[in-house]
Amino acid sequence: MRIAVGMSDAARCIRRHVPRAVFLLAASSVTGCSLPDMDGRTVSLASAGADTADTTLGRAVSVRTAAHPNSSGVHVLGNPHESFAARALLAASAERTIDVQYYIWHRDTTGLLLLQALRKASDRGVRVRLLLDDNGIGGMDDELAALDALDGVEIRLFNPFPTRRFKRLGYVWDFGRLNRRMHSKSFTVDSQAAVVGGRNVGDEYFGATAGILKADMDIMLIGPVVDEISTDFDTYWASGSSYPVDRLMTAPEPAQGRAALASLAAIVDDPAASAYLREIERTPFVESLGNERLELIWADVHMVTDDPAKGLGALKGEQLLINQLDEVLDTPRESVVLVSPYFVPGRKGIEIFASLARSGVDVRILTNALEATDVIAVHAGYAKRRKPLLEAGVRLYEMQRLSRETVRNRSAGPFGSSASSLHAKTFAIDGERAFVGSFNLDPRSINLNTELGFIVESPELANEVEAAFDGGIPERAYEVHLDDDGDLYWLDRRGDDIVRLDSEPGTGWFKQGVVTVLGWLPIEWML
Repeated sequence: MRIAVGMSDAARCIRRHVPRAVFLLAASSVTGCSLPDMDGRTVSLASAGADTADTTLGRAVSVRTAAHPNSSGVHVLGNPHESFAARALLAASAERTIDVQYYIWHRDTTGLLLLQALRKASDRGVRVRLLLDDNGIGGMDDELAALDALDGVEIRLFNPFPTRRFKRLGYVWDFGRLNRRMHSKSFTVDSQAAVVGGRNVGDEYFGATAGILKADMDIMLIGPVVDEISTDFDTYWASGSSYPVDRLMTAPEPAQGRAALASLAAIVDDPAASAYLREIERTPFVESLGNERLELIWADVHMVTDDPAKGLGALKGEQLLINQLDEVLDTPRESVVLVSPYFVPGRKGIEIFASLARSGVDVRILTNALEATDVIAVHAGYAKRRKPLLEAGVRLYEMQRLSRETVRNRSAGPFGSSASSLHAKTFAIDGERAFVGSFNLDPRSINLNTELGFIVESPELANEVEAAFDGGIPERAYEVHLDDDGDLYWLDRRGDDIVRLDSEPGTGWFKQGVVTVLGWLPIEWML
């Protein structure tokens, strides 16, 4: 199945900060605007799973994999608390290595808790490698520099901004490079187990805030595919876009470093953090992992990944992750169920989905409604493509912006939570295989950002994704239709009642007008 389509988190930051950056450039003299030399970077590699089989985690994994020697074990992490617990418990169990890469890492409760978990692991002698995209770590330089100074911890930044103060100024003179971000996400321990998927690190992804909650989906993996993840991390770690923190930031003074590390240690005693950790301890995941009864789906799992050279614009079309998906997925015969918070199919995508629908394939797509999206420009790129999709028979659903008080509908899986915004990226084909990863179906994920994903050959997982559309999603999303005059309308199911809405739900004329104007602009390539 060839999928070609085209603002995500990176684009939102660009739009927000570039005007301010232009003003600052005119108002101040800026020095130190070139990237440091990377000659003499340390060289390190992940241990192969066979080399860490004698660790506690390795022994536990071997017990589970013995009966499934050629398959990988998959545990779905749809619940945000369980997803945090998976990372925290894996870090606590580490004995040799922790390799972590993320696009966004917030300096908030869960972000600081996980940084402290990495620090504690390093205190036990665990080697920690932390690779972060420099676009999503605002306000964390002090903590990162202090951690990097510890024995056993090394931190690198992907496509960094050359100046730490007024970072966004970099877009002015180096937009081509800085517009390309590392969107890949993985958390791997002892090369034995990994958590991958759509979540960044921050309170809104792990259910630790009374504000926005992003509905997302991760999976925890064990078995042969974890070696592939470790090898992929090594490739990113050694890439031409990954710069050691100590070459970008001034080493902290001893007192400054101690203060930064003390702030990490103190997070555990913070009342909000303590309350959150008590909730985590009560999750079924913690109990099942502790008694080694964690439910696993055993399946062939294929990793698809962008080479980090994409961050430098050095990949050709056939080398992109989107083409690896083509190689793994057969042309759908019966059904396509797709979940993408940022969905911009473009003309080619319209042709593909329309052709599938016209040939009798049941195509259902869930994305954010305008009231729920955090990137209006992306909605503009999607909105102008709705009519041809609907005319071809594609069924469109738009996730509502929901209150945190909304009662969770379990039948909708990870997409039926009381979240205020959809963030999961997954699809299922013919009830036979499913994709989970960081990849949005938009031009930014296809052509600009690096992405990581996994095809799971599992009817069980594919049916779980499809069941969400048959269960709770209709109650949590507007279903979009065309009337006889070719005008859009939305159906909102409220219990036993169905309400028809003839304009974009939950928004006024001004926001709708902004979407229309943005849809006229030639910006789809970067959405």
